[in-house]
Amino acid sequence: MALAAMGVVFGDIGTSPLYTMREVFGGHHGLPVTPDNVLGVLSLVFWALTIVVSLKYVVFIMRADNRGEGGIMALTSLALRSTESPRLAGGMAALGLFGAALFYGDGVITPAISVLSAVEGLEVATPALRPYVLPISLVVLIGLFLIQRRGTAQVGAVFGPVMLFWFTTLGVLGAVNVIRHTDVLRAINPMYALHFFVANQWHGFLALGAVVLAITGGEALYADMGHFGRRPIKLAWFTYVFPALYLNYLGQGALIIDDPSAVKNPFYLLVPEPLLYPMVGLSTLATIIASQAVISGAFSLTKQAVQLGYCPRVHVVHTSEREVGQIYVPNINWMLLGAVVALVVGFRSSSALASAYGIAVTLTMMIDTVLAFVVVRALWRWRLGWAVAFVVLFFVVDFAFFSANSVKIFDGGWFPLALGLAIHALLMTWKRGREALARRMALDTIPLNLLIQSLFYDPPVRVSGTGIFMTTDPDGVPRALLHNLLHNKVLHDRVVLVNVLTEDVPYVSPTERVRVEALDFGFFRVFVRYGFKDDPDIPAALAMCAGQGFAFELMESSFFLGRETLIPRKGSPLAVWRERLFIVMFRNARSAAEFFSIPANRVVEFGTQVEL
Repeated sequence: MALAAMGVVFGDIGTSPLYTMREVFGGHHGLPVTPDNVLGVLSLVFWALTIVVSLKYVVFIMRADNRGEGGIMALTSLALRSTESPRLAGGMAALGLFGAALFYGDGVITPAISVLSAVEGLEVATPALRPYVLPISLVVLIGLFLIQRRGTAQVGAVFGPVMLFWFTTLGVLGAVNVIRHTDVLRAINPMYALHFFVANQWHGFLALGAVVLAITGGEALYADMGHFGRRPIKLAWFTYVFPALYLNYLGQGALIIDDPSAVKNPFYLLVPEPLLYPMVGLSTLATIIASQAVISGAFSLTKQAVQLGYCPRVHVVHTSEREVGQIYVPNINWMLLGAVVALVVGFRSSSALASAYGIAVTLTMMIDTVLAFVVVRALWRWRLGWAVAFVVLFFVVDFAFFSANSVKIFDGGWFPLALGLAIHALLMTWKRGREALARRMALDTIPLNLLIQSLFYDPPVRVSGTGIFMTTDPDGVPRALLHNLLHNKVLHDRVVLVNVLTEDVPYVSPTERVRVEALDFGFFRVFVRYGFKDDPDIPAALAMCAGQGFAFELMESSFFLGRETLIPRKGSPLAVWRERLFIVMFRNARSAAEFFSIPANRVVEFGTQVEL
């Protein structure tokens, strides 16, 4: 499991040596190359990896799992469970959702900067190849997104061995130079970091904006915990990944001290000249793996957002019959591809992209810290003093990195912020729009018990078979049922109202999937529960009801669904722009029949107009 985790979890942070040291000394706020500065930066890198990645994520936050699942959505769910204040809960939900939205920015920038950094090694091998770096990078990136529909199950099997070889290579290349310049080992002493800030002051503070590149991808350790578990990730990090990463940074530092001109690309200049081209190939493969992890994460996050009611129903393709988590979301894939291509063409180099990278990551880390404080205080029952110490230590570090990156907003940092804000607006619009629509439809809903009582006095014609109606309100009469009575003047012998509930847990046990409630006059209510990672399948769920007095036969059943056409109105609870946006999103959402895996030949739809 540790080897498998190495292939997926550490791809992002594992490719950071490609550009971190180069950006610290050669970026927008590059530092003078002096031995003291190099040792100070190496000390900052070590303690950033130790405090943020090792202590914050691996030791503490990874303990906060939602039935084995990690990530900001799981952390948000845990935080929401610990508060009874609706206002506070709403604030934490919005905060967690914004953190999730920022992940899409990471899903765009990581492939762009990683692949560009890898291919730029061709410039070091042969300067004449420089004009071809951008086209080759675009070809690699476009190919990466084109193969997503085929799934990653087959290539995923080689991710672990490839990344094991990658980290071994990082460690060996670094160790060779460290052996020649053992003085760099002194950088582990935090006093070098302190002296660095004293000597460089404001310029030293700005350098944090580049040092943070060393820990980008640290949040992925927590996000991918559900795939492998806490222990394999912890084992792989402390025994192999962390030492290999830092050895490479030490080796680059030793090289820069020995030859200050090496700051133009210290990673590739560590490599012996005969091995440059193979190293470019290995680096490109490693960056593809790193990119694949964030792309798959974006697919998974989208599916969770749909299940939790923050995103319209979208088409989800399962690319593996054995692995539930292997999914492909076409809409998200093409959105990411378009954004990545625009980013690469617009920024044209990994150095320019570095300015855009740190903002989203550091802001996400700050949000994780705030939500984790709520969890350790309210859910884990830590004493106030310990909880405050927890949040102060990590929040100060996170805020320092974020502040240093904030000066780069106009140099490119605006991109992930703008993308995150746009996606957050979309997610919140869908959530608020669905709530407004539900309230509006509730005004015209007849209580179910009144309808059943009326059947005593004026029973309609009953026809054989089962009529199944999807409903969000199990106590009300679905509009499709009213339309069926109004237009067809009949009821089926059995009328089933299906209410789907999504829990804030990843999966719901099959034994807890359904609950059947028998009512008068052949009416049944069926409550179906799913986790936010489950795949809704209503026919399969209904087939599980046999043990509760409801025998389901698909070929003897008809599904009646409503298809609403939304019309804007004056006095809507939504802002005008949000109302218009919601209507567009609603119109383009995947049909309920497709989403719930209902056969198209068993579906009858009734159209209706609804004023928001």
